[in-house]
Amino acid sequence: MSAMTATAVEPFELRRDDGDLAAGAGALGRWLKRVPLETVLTKANRVAVRKGAAGTRAFGTMNPKPVDWYCFDAADNEVTDWYPQGLTCSSDAGLARNAFVVSWYFKPQSAPERGIRLSFLDPATLRYRHVLLVVADTAGGISPINIHAGGVAWYGDLLYVADTERGMRVFDTRQIFEVNGDGTTTIGRRGGVYTAFGYRYVMPQTGAWSRTGEARFSFAAVDRSTTPGTLVSGEYVETRHEAGRVARWAFDQDGSLRADDAGVARAVDAYLLPEPKIQGALSCNGTWYLSQGAGSTRNGALLVAGETVARRPYPSGPEDLTCVRDRNTLWSVTEFAGRRAVFGVPL
Repeated sequence: MSAMTATAVEPFELRRDDGDLAAGAGALGRWLKRVPLETVLTKANRVAVRKGAAGTRAFGTMNPKPVDWYCFDAADNEVTDWYPQGLTCSSDAGLARNAFVVSWYFKPQSAPERGIRLSFLDPATLRYRHVLLVVADTAGGISPINIHAGGVAWYGDLLYVADTERGMRVFDTRQIFEVNGDGTTTIGRRGGVYTAFGYRYVMPQTGAWSRTGEARFSFAAVDRSTTPGTLVSGEYVETRHEAGRVARWAFDQDGSLRADDAGVARAVDAYLLPEPKIQGALSCNGTWYLSQGAGSTRNGALLVAGETVARRPYPSGPEDLTCVRDRNTLWSVTEFAGRRAVFGVPL
């Protein structure tokens, strides 16, 4: 028996919708130098704080506190234009290299739209760097992506970023490019010089999976305890009068979703969420872990759904979920300014 109630999978259908995205990334490669992910990590230009005070503020009344946590630098902790949302890690990807990836969305206070970005964090060195996510056209032009980016999942070389109303956007960690201009307020190419709001690296979208039904895509995770591994996504709902759901799709060996000859990927299962305000969901070995928010002034909760639903202490503003399997820990990220941390608790 499980506390998660099965529901219809039909609304959770995704159709491959790559269009010219791969061609655009290829065109960008004719203008800019491609760099490996290892370069992004080794040349990271920001320094995180292990067990910093911002995390302590986010944890509030949480007892016991997380077993470990990493805080962003002062500027990223306090900024009110950018908000962290999604979280994944190299354990999801199946890589030996230890790294976390955080997705942020831009909520402009005064500046024009700047889209979404990923932070690649090396916990061994405590260094991290932001990479701007873009769409590249077939002429090599680039533009920002204006979505919420509420979840990110890493499997093999591919990163899946949740697009609430559309499905999943796909990015390839082998397709990262170094910008050759320094402009901080512009994006695009002028002559042979690119700018990207001051970011040194950009990652163009290489694929997409678009929804065919009414399902929403609020967060994302990876379950490696299934065979094959599965992509997890689900729906944030505000009140108990709505029915939030979560679903899983099978991965192929190359990291893409398993689809039929028509390019349609159908969820292998789907479940009703037991409570509202779920910001992230992860399944592992038959147990579901659900990150529940409670606003900016109260602690959230971690719901653990096995045969029953247990409630564990959690910080304020908890978001997406990931799992570091060799440490047997569950990780999330908090979103509110002044109280931002990537933190882990025992599974």
